[in-house]
Amino acid sequence: MKTTKKIVMTGGGTAGHVTPNIALMPALKEAGYDITYIGSYNGMEKELIEAQNIPYIGISSGKLRRYFDWKNFSDPFKVLKGYGQAISILKKIKPDIVFSKGGFVSVPVVLAAKHCHIPAIIHESDITPGLANKIAIRGAKKVCCNFPETMKYLPAEKAVLTGSPIRRELFTGNAEASIRYCGFPDHNKPVLLIVGGSSGSKVINEAVRKVLPELLEQFYVIHLCGKGNLDEQLKGIIGYAQFEYASAELTDMFALADMAISRAGANSICELLALHKPNILIPLSAAASRGDQILNAKSFAKQGFSYVLEEEQLTDKTLLSAVKEVYENREKYKKAMSESGQMDSIGTIINLIEEQAR
Repeated sequence: MKTTKKIVMTGGGTAGHVTPNIALMPALKEAGYDITYIGSYNGMEKELIEAQNIPYIGISSGKLRRYFDWKNFSDPFKVLKGYGQAISILKKIKPDIVFSKGGFVSVPVVLAAKHCHIPAIIHESDITPGLANKIAIRGAKKVCCNFPETMKYLPAEKAVLTGSPIRRELFTGNAEASIRYCGFPDHNKPVLLIVGGSSGSKVINEAVRKVLPELLEQFYVIHLCGKGNLDEQLKGIIGYAQFEYASAELTDMFALADMAISRAGANSICELLALHKPNILIPLSAAASRGDQILNAKSFAKQGFSYVLEEEQLTDKTLLSAVKEVYENREKYKKAMSESGQMDSIGTIINLIEEQAR
């Protein structure tokens, strides 16, 4: 007789493909699941998952591109190898269900689950499914999504609107701890938090630093600028705290922040919504992406949650104007977010997992 339930989770490539999985883990453990994670050999997901003390297994993974690259000739073989490895792992673990957050490493795992007759659920964060999830959908029993607009892009019998799982600890931040961590002299100014995504944003970093003197007249500034992007010349400026990234400290930074400037990755903006933080979204341009962040941002602007400043319109003047507009109307943004009727994403997804587990 089976006593413990088992789940294999997968997803990687960016923090956005991992953090919602991490957000689900406490509830999965409470529901009695043993968790194993399958990711790439050395992707950023490896460090993030091992920090949760979850067993991690690396497989071969390749990127599936829509553009010409010489690696397009070798990467399909890496994906096939990963598919074979995933089948072996799933046959050994015998999980009740597979849950995927997307990214290219997840494709062989979801397709292997179908081969092994193990139900799989995938989660699509953006308004339109990315290439990896488009391929993986055929191996999934259900597809969770964040936005009502996404439902029309998914098979009707598989689509479930769940919203994005938000880490519980984000709601328990300590603002005073962040004042100390950032080295701010007091709490006499509002705090502006700038987040450029898991690897930082050169465009946002440069734009913010150009108008830093003007911003510091009104705000204390916390700037998460990405690995290798610290500006040594700006060290020691009172009221300006720059970090490559924040992990455990991010919870306290969110508690301290009065407003935020952010890229428009789905998980980041769902966290801003859950925390009711007035925000300016600067989505990754269509030239540098498939345009998903632009669609995410437009959806949030339409609902009154965000002010959108497209990269092509980003100048000293437009950035300062946006900051002024959002801060002066911060209560309007907070009200819209508080009335959004946000779902209990974690509870909804756990129920779905329980229903689909074999």
